[in-house]
Amino acid sequence: MKIFVIVAIAGISVFVFASVSNAADNRSPESLTEIVLSSEVKWERLNPARGDKSPAAGTLWGNRNGVSPTGFLVKFVDGFESPPHIHNVTYRGVVIKGLIHNDDPAAGKMWMRLSSYWSQPAGEAHITAAKGDNTIAYIEIEKGPYLVFPVEKAFNSGQKPVNVDASNIVWLDQFGRPNAEYHSKIAFLWGNPQGDRLYGSLIKLPGGFIGKIKSFGVTFRAVVIKGQIQYQMNQNIRKILEPGSYFGANGQAVHSVSSGAENESIIYIRTNGELDVIGE
Repeated sequence: MKIFVIVAIAGISVFVFASVSNAADNRSPESLTEIVLSSEVKWERLNPARGDKSPAAGTLWGNRNGVSPTGFLVKFVDGFESPPHIHNVTYRGVVIKGLIHNDDPAAGKMWMRLSSYWSQPAGEAHITAAKGDNTIAYIEIEKGPYLVFPVEKAFNSGQKPVNVDASNIVWLDQFGRPNAEYHSKIAFLWGNPQGDRLYGSLIKLPGGFIGKIKSFGVTFRAVVIKGQIQYQMNQNIRKILEPGSYFGANGQAVHSVSSGAENESIIYIRTNGELDVIGE
């Protein structure tokens, strides 16, 4: 069985959301930012050897068939259940739509809903199942290629699998107080936000949020998990990012974003530097 955890790092939220004001506020992010809308994703079979029985996959950044880190979407049909299998690399996942079960072949079903997070170590036997029409998850690997092998090739990578249901995620506001009204919130999922180390987090923006996400790391990858984000490229160009859409930058950048007035939005962010989320 997988480990159920509540994810939080006490006191770190002050570091991550420290308010700043500098010349970067007026810098256009257009030359630094790449955007892939969910409607632009090109789908192909995740495991071509299984044909129509395979889920579909669509790359957002990187190349899952290469050797570099990669982020991609996986889409399942209702009722999908894989045979027991292993992967050659460890991967992380966040549920965007529908319900997903990912666990040891002998485990009872534990259905993860929207914004739930899990990690699957390389070499460990497991199954993946899905419920709901066009169930979608965001998947991330640190190196490729991303391959599937039978359980006979299982091995121990020394890592432990983790399932974190959405109800077990702890949200912190920008000063470390839980659930302060009108503030953006953060939940830490993996890694270490200290220094220049990679880490992954979820950012929650309240309905009607208008402001900026400032990224100070060398790498910045963001995927919309819930809601609708309006991304301001410049004074004349705006992009509407539905769930499954991606925006990213190499180097420091300022991302002008707003959230739909009716509902909150959730964004998964992978970076190796400080983040500032500042409302106007």
